[in-house]
Amino acid sequence: MGVPPNDGKMEGWLYIIRSHRFGLQFSRRRYFILQENYLRCYKTTSISQEEEPLRSAKIDSYIRITDNGRESINRKVFFIFTLYNTLNENDHLKLGASGSEDAGKWIRSLQNAVLKECPNPEKEFMSFSKKNWLPSRFGNAKRAHRQRSIDYYSFLHNEAVTSDVIAPSPWKIFGCQNGLRLFKEAKDWDSRGKHWDAHPAIMAVGVVNGTPEAIFRTLMSLGASRSDFYRGNVVEHLDGHTDILHAKLYSNWLPWGMMRRDFLLRRYWRREEDGTYVILYHSVIHKKCPPQNGYVRACLKSGGYVITPVNKGRESLVKHMLAVDWKFWKVYLRQPYARSLTIRMLERLAALREMFRAKAGNYPSDFSSADSEVKIMLDQATVEDIKSEDITQQKLELDADLEDDEAEKTNSGRRSLMSLNDASDEFFDVPDSGEVIAFDHLENGWFPEVSQEWPASSMSQPRLSSAAVFVKKIHDLAVQKKGYMDFQELAKEENVVPSFGNTLQKDSACSLPCSWATSDPTTFLIRGENYLKDNQKIKAKGTLMQMVGADWLRSEHREDDLGSRAESIVQKYAAQGRPEFFFIVNIQVPGVTQYTLALYYMLKTPLEETPLLHSFVNGDDAFRNSRFKLIPYISKGSWIVKQSVGKKACLVGQALEMHHFRGKNYLELDIDVGSSTVARGVVSLVLGYLNHLVIEMAFVIQGNTEEELPEVLLGTCRLNNLDASKSVLV
Repeated sequence: MGVPPNDGKMEGWLYIIRSHRFGLQFSRRRYFILQENYLRCYKTTSISQEEEPLRSAKIDSYIRITDNGRESINRKVFFIFTLYNTLNENDHLKLGASGSEDAGKWIRSLQNAVLKECPNPEKEFMSFSKKNWLPSRFGNAKRAHRQRSIDYYSFLHNEAVTSDVIAPSPWKIFGCQNGLRLFKEAKDWDSRGKHWDAHPAIMAVGVVNGTPEAIFRTLMSLGASRSDFYRGNVVEHLDGHTDILHAKLYSNWLPWGMMRRDFLLRRYWRREEDGTYVILYHSVIHKKCPPQNGYVRACLKSGGYVITPVNKGRESLVKHMLAVDWKFWKVYLRQPYARSLTIRMLERLAALREMFRAKAGNYPSDFSSADSEVKIMLDQATVEDIKSEDITQQKLELDADLEDDEAEKTNSGRRSLMSLNDASDEFFDVPDSGEVIAFDHLENGWFPEVSQEWPASSMSQPRLSSAAVFVKKIHDLAVQKKGYMDFQELAKEENVVPSFGNTLQKDSACSLPCSWATSDPTTFLIRGENYLKDNQKIKAKGTLMQMVGADWLRSEHREDDLGSRAESIVQKYAAQGRPEFFFIVNIQVPGVTQYTLALYYMLKTPLEETPLLHSFVNGDDAFRNSRFKLIPYISKGSWIVKQSVGKKACLVGQALEMHHFRGKNYLELDIDVGSSTVARGVVSLVLGYLNHLVIEMAFVIQGNTEEELPEVLLGTCRLNNLDASKSVLV
C-alpha cells in the first residue's frame, strides 16, 4: 500500500519485477521512498538515516513512466509500470503494485517528479549526443548523481479529469427497470430517439455501493463472483491491458427452447487519472477458439463498463453498455426479442449493485440464486419459432460438419489459410452484419434469410462455391481488422515518390471518405487566463496556425522527418525563400506494415511574436515532452471507440515516445504509438472501425504560468472515414 505524497514524499511497498536466465519472471518485495526526485528502495520499513538503499534512481526530465497494465506472475496479480531512461534504452526499472489504485498513485507521483525537473526552455536548443548522456539512473545507490536539471515550474497543477470537448450526447432515456436508468443511442436524424435499430446500443446506469477498484476487480474476475450467467476463460493474454475471452452463457439464463449462445471477446481496460475504470469488449475471431458444436456464436458489436468514483470514492457510478447481435436466424425474431435479451443482460448491473450492498452488510445476499432462476417469458408461438430455428440450424451444422470432413480429405490447402495470418496477431474484428455475412454462419454452412438488412445488389452477386466463399470471407475479414498488419495481400503498387503534404485529399464539406478538414476550434476547451486561480477552462476561439496538408502513408519501416524530404511542401516553400514556418505532427502506427498520419500546419507570423511557441520550438526535447498536448475526439463512430479514445487532453510526451526534428523552417514531432501498451490497445481497436469514424484532434502547448495563459490552440483537424487501403505506398 502506497502512502500518499506528503511534502513531496511518496512511500510504500512495491515489487521489483525481474527475469531469470530462462526468461521467466519473478518478483521481489521492497519498500520504496520517492523524495527530492530520488526513488530509493529498502528491504524493510525501519529505515535509519545512515542506512544505504539497495537501489536508487534519479527521477528527472529524461525518465518516462509507462503503464504496463495487469500481469499474473507466479499466480499473483500485479499492476505493472516501468521507468525508462530515454537516453539509454537498456536502462529501465520494472515495478509492480498489488492494486491498481496504488499503481496509479505511484505513476502520478513519478510523473510529477519528472515534470518538476524539466530543463529551462529558454536555453539554446541542442541535441544531446551520446557523450552527454548521464550514467545509468537505475544503478547502485552508491553511484554518484549529477545535478544537471533545474527546477523550471513554479506551479504544477493536476487538471481535473473532465472532458475537454463540447459535444452533444447521443443517449436518450427510454425507461427505468430494477433501479437502473435505461438509455438507447439515437442517430443524428432521430432527435427524439424513437427509432430502434436491429442491434441497438443500450446502456444501463446505476450507483453501486463500492469503490471503483473493487468493482473493477469483480468485473475482471472470471471466478465464482461472475458465474451467475456465464462461465468464461482466457483464450490468450495479449498484454497487460488486453486479452481474448471465451464466455458461454448458461442455458437457464436464456429463454426456454433457445439454443445456447457464446461469445469470443477482446477485452481492453484502462484506468483514468481520476480513478475511473474503463472496460471495453467486442467480438473477434480467433483460430484458437473456433465456433463450437451446440452453441451459436453471438456477436457483441460494442460493449463495456465505465466505473466513475462518486461521494469521495466510497460509491461508484457504473455505466454498462451493450450492442448485441444474438444471431437469430429468422428475421422477425431479431428486433423485439433481441432487444429484451440485451436489456436482460444489462440488468446484471442491478445484481452487481445488490451484491455490493450485501457485502456492506445491508441485507443477506440471497438475491443471486433467486435472480438466476428468472426466465424471460415468451409467447407459445415465439417458443415454437425458436425451437424450429434451432432444429433447422442443428441439421445444417451436421451437414456442414460432414462436408468439412469430406473437404479435409480432398483439400489440404484449406487448413493452411489460417497460417497466412501473422503469428503476433491471430485475431481480427467481426464486421457489422450489414457489411459481410457472419463468419460463424459460413462455418456452419448456412446463410441468414433475405431481409431488408441485406441490399438487393449484394444478393444478386453470382454465387461462389462454399470453398471460394470461405476463402473470400477470410480475406475480407483479415483486411478489415488487421489493416496495418496484413496488407501484404494487397496488389503490389509501383513505388512512386509522393508529394509529402498532399497525399490525403482535402474536403472542407467533410462529405468525401478518406479526407481531411479543420475542426471548429470552439469544440475544444483550453486553460483560461485565470486557470491557476479558478481551474476553469474556456472555449478556444481560434488557432495559431493554419492546416495546409496531410499525409496518409504506409511503408515497411518508420517514416521519420518528413519535413526534410525534397518532395515535401515544407522544402518547396524553403526553396522559394518564403518566411512561413511549418509545424508537423507525425503519428506513427507500428506493425508489419507501418502506417503514418502526418498533419502539416503553417505559421505566417514570425515565431518571436509568440513567446511560448518560440520557447517550444527552440527548447530541448524534455521541455517539448512536458508541454505538447493532444485533445482527441471521435465525433462519429461506435461507442466502444469513443470510450477507448476519450475526450481528455493528454501530455503526449509523458505517455508516448516522441522524436523531434528541427529544420530551418519547420519543427516535426514524430509520435510512436507503439511505445505504450495502452496506446497500442486503443489504436488496434480504432483500426478495426477506421472506415466508419470521424476523428477530430486539437493540439496545444500547455501554459503553466500566468504569462503563458490563456492557452491558444496550435491547430485542429478532422479526419473523415480513413481507409487503410487508400494510404499511399512509400
